[in-house]
Amino acid sequence: MDIEIFKLERTQSLWENTVEFNLTETGIHPFTMSELLSEAELDELTNVRLGYGQTNGSIELRETISGMYPGTDRENIMVTSGSIEANFVALWTLLNPGDELLLMLPNYMQLWGAARGFGIEVKPFHLREDRDWQPDLDELRNLVGPKTKMIAICNPNNPTGAILSSAAMDEIVEIARDAGAWIFSDEVYRGAELNGQESASFYGRYERTFVTGGLSKAYALPGLRIGWLVGPHTEISEVWKRRDYTTISTPILSNNIAAIVLQPDRRQKILERNRDILNTNLDVLTDWANSHGDLFSFRAPRAGGMVFLKYNLDINSTNLVTKIRREKSTFIVAGDCFGMDRRVRIGIGAETDYLARGLDRISETLAELT
Repeated sequence: MDIEIFKLERTQSLWENTVEFNLTETGIHPFTMSELLSEAELDELTNVRLGYGQTNGSIELRETISGMYPGTDRENIMVTSGSIEANFVALWTLLNPGDELLLMLPNYMQLWGAARGFGIEVKPFHLREDRDWQPDLDELRNLVGPKTKMIAICNPNNPTGAILSSAAMDEIVEIARDAGAWIFSDEVYRGAELNGQESASFYGRYERTFVTGGLSKAYALPGLRIGWLVGPHTEISEVWKRRDYTTISTPILSNNIAAIVLQPDRRQKILERNRDILNTNLDVLTDWANSHGDLFSFRAPRAGGMVFLKYNLDINSTNLVTKIRREKSTFIVAGDCFGMDRRVRIGIGAETDYLARGLDRISETLAELT
């Protein structure tokens, strides 16, 4: 198996811990344990024996996650080591070499690289900025063929922060149903909607659907490395076969903490805290972008901890990001990582003062270029 370098993740891994201001993250400023849990809950965790956890996730955690997806039970749920493992094992389970995957772009590019490594043909269909980052469904429909086995979505979307309309979701379901294809929906940003109205899941709209979620983005808990898959019983059982060959189980402490924080009342408090941060920081970034006149244009995200900006400078995005990182010790993501030059992705989930100081550093470079 020959697999290409995952450009976005490798770039972040190389540089995110070497700069003063890392604005590449798309989640929200992480909680500390003492912010997240009560003293009694912390004390209880100190008595947990550090053995292996249940390999598909504890019954309590799977039942808690199931409560977020009407019509499911715990056997519809597979707990994974982050949503990245959920994506990987689902792809491994549902597709075979020679199958076709129709992939929404722009997108987190894990499925693009992993699928090609598995010998799966990947065909992109695109979100259109002139349609408020809604998909070109005529393009999608025209791509469907006899080998089409999956349509992969990221909703809410990374990097645009867009949310699919209900009409677009319904039409994607009909296209998938006509083709007999799976819908695979990465919903890791669900819960991070800036208006506080949680976006609809694809799960429950169509019987051949898998969705993935996790605690890293909307919940501001990336260090727990907890993700999950939701799918039909038979296919989740098949996923479990493959999971036994990867990480076996999630850390038992992470599993136990996840079961606490996903209880409905606690979950809502966490999401409210995180939305407050995102809304405050979106205002900060908008004011900053506007202060540069017509240099930037963007559509405000509806969800997630990022803004995808188009810039009006005669410089490649990788070169621009590299210049800012080297000269100002500030790190943002080049549009090249998503196949879209003359754009950058800036995370807005950090502490507000940290974000503002990082933006000031970027302004210093922009002043030199304009």
